[in-house]
Order: sequence, then C-alpha cells, then structure tokens
Amino acid sequence: MTDAVATDIPWSSAIETCDAVGDSVLGRIFARAATAPEAAALTVGARRLTWRELAEAIARFAGAVGRAGIAPGERIALLAGNGAEAVGAYLGSIAAGGIAVPLPSALHRDDLARLIRDCDPALLVVDAASVEAVAGLAAAPAVRIGAVAPASVAGDVIGFDDFLGRGDPATRPVAMPPEAGANILYSSGTTGVPKGIVHSHGMRDRQAARGLFGLGPDSVMLLSTPLYSNTTLLPLLATLFHGGHVVLMERFDAAAWLALAARRRATHTMLVPVQYQRLLAHRSFGDHDLSALEVAQCTSAPMPLVMKREILARWPGRFVEVYGVTEGGVTLILDASAHPDKLHTVGRPAPGNDVRLIGEDGREVAPGETGEVVGRSPFMMTGYWRRPDADAALRWQAPDGSVYFRSGDLGAFDAEGFLVLQGRKKELIISGGFNIYPGDLEAVLLAHPDVAEAAVVGAASARWGETPYAFVVPHPGRRIEAEALREWANDRLGRIQRIAGVSVRDGLPRSPIGKILKTALASDPDLRSVS
Repeated sequence: MTDAVATDIPWSSAIETCDAVGDSVLGRIFARAATAPEAAALTVGARRLTWRELAEAIARFAGAVGRAGIAPGERIALLAGNGAEAVGAYLGSIAAGGIAVPLPSALHRDDLARLIRDCDPALLVVDAASVEAVAGLAAAPAVRIGAVAPASVAGDVIGFDDFLGRGDPATRPVAMPPEAGANILYSSGTTGVPKGIVHSHGMRDRQAARGLFGLGPDSVMLLSTPLYSNTTLLPLLATLFHGGHVVLMERFDAAAWLALAARRRATHTMLVPVQYQRLLAHRSFGDHDLSALEVAQCTSAPMPLVMKREILARWPGRFVEVYGVTEGGVTLILDASAHPDKLHTVGRPAPGNDVRLIGEDGREVAPGETGEVVGRSPFMMTGYWRRPDADAALRWQAPDGSVYFRSGDLGAFDAEGFLVLQGRKKELIISGGFNIYPGDLEAVLLAHPDVAEAAVVGAASARWGETPYAFVVPHPGRRIEAEALREWANDRLGRIQRIAGVSVRDGLPRSPIGKILKTALASDPDLRSVS
C-alpha cells in the first residue's frame, strides 16, 4: 500500500484524486470499484463479488479490525478454505495495517499449534471446517465463518457477520510504509517451528504490478490451489491489480476444473505439475472448449520433460513454467511455447532478477559448472519472522556487498543462459506441489518405541510426482509391522506429509563416517512398488 492511498479522505474519493493509487493492489481494487462497480471481480463457487462488493468487503473487515483494537503490525491469522470471505479477510487485514497470516489447513493439530504460537495473532479467522482443528489452541479472539457452536474454540468467538456488522466500514486504509509487513506465509521446516516468510507491502505491490503474463481487465484467472500458498496469492493479487476477474475453486477436481474453465472462458491459470497431469489424463479433457486460454503457468515443483511436451501438443495458448522460491529473489521463466527446444530447463532469469551460481566455497562457479542457485531482485521478502538465524543462513553476499537469497537447489546455465536444474541441495520431497522435508517425518517415526533408525526418501509417484517412503530399523529384540507403523505415523502427520510405504530393514546403508546413504535408498527396488 502506498502512502498516497493512505490519506485522510474516504477511499472512494481518494481513488479518484490520488495519482499514485495505481501503485498498490488495494488502490487498484478501489479504483476499479469506482469505474466498473458492477463488473465481476471474484467468483468462488456460486458466490460472485463485483468490484463494488469486493471493495465493500475489504472496507468492512478493515473497519471491524480497527474497532476491535487491533494495532497496525499485529498478526491476523486465517485458517479457512478458499472462499470469498477468506479473500476479503486477507485483503481487509492488510488494509487495516495488520499482517495477514494464512495458515495451512492440512497441518496436524500439533504443527498448527506451533504456528499459532509462533505468529502470536491478535485475531484468528476460522471457517466451519477448521474450528475443531483449533479447539483449545486459540489464544486470540476467534472470528467464526459459518454456523459453529461458540464453545468449539477457546477465547472469544464472534460470528463473522457479527464481527463485520458492529459499525461502519473503514473510510481509509491505515498508512503503512512500503517496507512494513503485509503477510506471513509459512514454509515447511526440517526441525522445530517452520519459518514464516514476511512479504512487505511494497514487495507485494511490485510483484502484482509486473506485466509478464498479459493480464488486463478482460482476463479471467482460474485458480485451484489453497489461499495459504503463494502459488495462489501471487496470481490472485496480480489479476486484481490489473483489473481482471479471479475465479477461485474451493478445491481442485479435474472434471470440475475443465468444466469451469470452459464455462468461465478462463484466459489464465496457475497450476502445479500434478494438476496438469490429472487434467491431461482425464477422459473428458478433449470434450471441453479451452480455446480462451492465453497463458497457462506452472510452478511449485519441477515438471517432467515428457509432460511439458504433452502440454505443448494438447494445451491451448502459451505454457509458461515459473521456477522460484516464496522468499523471492530467484525467479526464472521458461516460455515453453517459444522455446520448445529448452524443455529440459527451467528457463532464464525473469526481468529484474539477477541469478547466479555459487560453489561450496561461496564463490561464483565458472560458466557451465554446477552450483547452488542464488538470486536478487526487487521482489524479495523482508525476512523470516523472528528467525535472524535463518535470515543469515539464507543470505549470500556478493563481492560488491549485494545480498542474494539462496535457493537450496543446484543447477547449471547452458550457453544461452537457460538454467538446467541438477538436483536439490537439501533433501526435499515435492509432493503434489507441496514441500515435504524428510527430517520432519523421520522425527515422527523415531518417536515410535520400536523404531531405532529411520530414513525417508522421495519415491516417484504417478499421482503426486513424488511421495514419501520410509526405511526403518527396529530396536534389538523388537518387531515392526510395516503397515501398522505406516498408519501410526500418518495419524501423527499432516495430510500432505503422509508416508506411502515402509520397508523394515536390519540396517541402513552408511558412509565410512556413519552417514546414512540416501542416494542408495533412492534406488532401492522397494520404491518401484509405490504408485
């Protein structure tokens, strides 16, 4: 949000008089509400919000936040599925000067409790499906979306309509400097509390303003990933900034997506690889008119070359692969339609991104050599929430003093400047577009009284791209039933972390210094049985 928008005149007037209003997402929303009030801005299921209605929803939520005494800079946690109210709460939190914290709804209760403690919210917004998940966990007052018994959540529970209806809408956004936090998105962590990624107002507005994908007032962006993911938020904000119509699915289903894309005449979409795989494999793919699609983006996980080829052969419009990290700084783009000979790469650095490769010694590698991918751009996070140690570990400083962010991935540039990824520096499993860290799963397995050693690796999966597979060694004299252990562990893991298979071994392969050789486990024959 820019200072020009944060004036003492009502939003409706400010939008018409402030020249700099176009620099912010919120400014663009209210400008659109003034010039095209009855045009469609957001559709979720049967719910359709015009630009006027979206602006009103934001102003109502921001006003309620102010009346609740929540100070600028305080966190407002959102635990809700994809819905119009959740979008209004996210944008309204930012308009009120708060920091919006969308929380992953698929987390195990214990992990969710850690995130709530970590972000220390002044307000918690939950929907009906999430109320039980936070029962007894919420230290902050809770705003309830949906008809749920008030006793279900600790603290003060307020119905969403009651919360919004306690007074007039806000007449202006709270003035926040561009460097102030706008949202916190949580990434998975290998140990302890996952890291909260803080995006500033200025960074979010600069991201949204980019003209990379041809968005405009006639665009229809179809999104089907969760609101707590940057995969969703980034294109959602960009579409609103450019005056387009966002169509948000409550949950992804291949048949429903195809029908919706055809009915809404979607021009743009952002999907993860497993979604493309399911759409292309669906029996009705060829029955729907997708000719309105202009740009189809893919992100969150590497896409197999064979799938890129199939998309180019069967999918209308441009196919663009976006490689990057939620922290920002590293973004590469492969316009596959324009460069069909570069499908084995993830493209070249996006405009404004300075991407380099460094070796273990912290120095840039020679051309053609492999190194860790680091990057710098105007689209970098402020830092990790209350994690200066993680901030320091993320940064690489160039000889001229410029700070770059580490990606943790290894790659090499070809002669034309396209990046070829060659593996992950960290032991990361990407399943269905979501990051899974083996250490988190191993910690759960080792908590079982019969397990002495555990190692988790990624197995190829036709459904998810990758899926976790565990190798375990029992304590001497103990016996482990593989399927029983798998069910025991999955009961203690989040939905996206669940282990697909377990192999019980007498021992695990180790290096001379005692380190488990996961490269050997990754080629184990047992992994072939995972679907």
